[in-house]
Amino acid sequence: MSGRERIAAAFAGHAKSAALMPYLMSGFPDHETSIAAAQAAADAGADLIELGVAFSDPLADGPVIHAAATAALQAGATPHRALAVCESVADRLPVVMMVYANVVMAAGAERYVQRAAAAGAAGLIVPDLPHDEAAPLREACDAEGLALVPLVAPTSRADRIREVGADARGFVYTVSLTGTTGERAELPPGLSDTVESVRAASELPVAVGFGIARPEQARQVGELADGVIVGSRVVRAAGEGGARAVGEVVSELAATLS
Repeated sequence: MSGRERIAAAFAGHAKSAALMPYLMSGFPDHETSIAAAQAAADAGADLIELGVAFSDPLADGPVIHAAATAALQAGATPHRALAVCESVADRLPVVMMVYANVVMAAGAERYVQRAAAAGAAGLIVPDLPHDEAAPLREACDAEGLALVPLVAPTSRADRIREVGADARGFVYTVSLTGTTGERAELPPGLSDTVESVRAASELPVAVGFGIARPEQARQVGELADGVIVGSRVVRAAGEGGARAVGEVVSELAATLS
């Protein structure tokens, strides 16, 4: 199957209230541990993995993931090694690379997509690539069967949501709140309205990320959306206890959604 088909199958074939997609930072706390953490997440019930590529200026990320990217770079992380982490687990579940535009453009869009496809990636998320400038990368992804997953924010206008929904591939990443990634005490009150506006604009699954940390929050999001993305909490676990801790966190989240 193509990467896009694997993503569709993951959303259609899970036995939870919503698909679970933990985020991991490739190369954090080191290369070998990040590979083990990806395997642990797959063992613990993840349906997909969002795999971050360490970057020096991660504009969408809060302090936990930003610090993890810095530590990964100091430990020798590179875009090439990030693809090796992808390859290590891509035969088990779809891996969507979260990569900043500079990394893609430095390699060249077509070349980067080809490398990602060769490593088994199912798709890309490029959070700092404006929708109006995404067509060349989307075409390169289409040619290799990868999904270029767009993001929609609570501040997105209705017409922009319709434009993004029409061009979406794989799923629509719905940002739950304004601001960067990170654990939050509560979910934003307008999340249900945001999800419904995205559903009206696209037939693809709607996955919600940013601010989801506790199992109870994951359960609440799972009642609204097709996918639940948990990042900072999982990355924090990787830093505190390696693959074992990642497995424990993902297992608890998966049980909550089951």
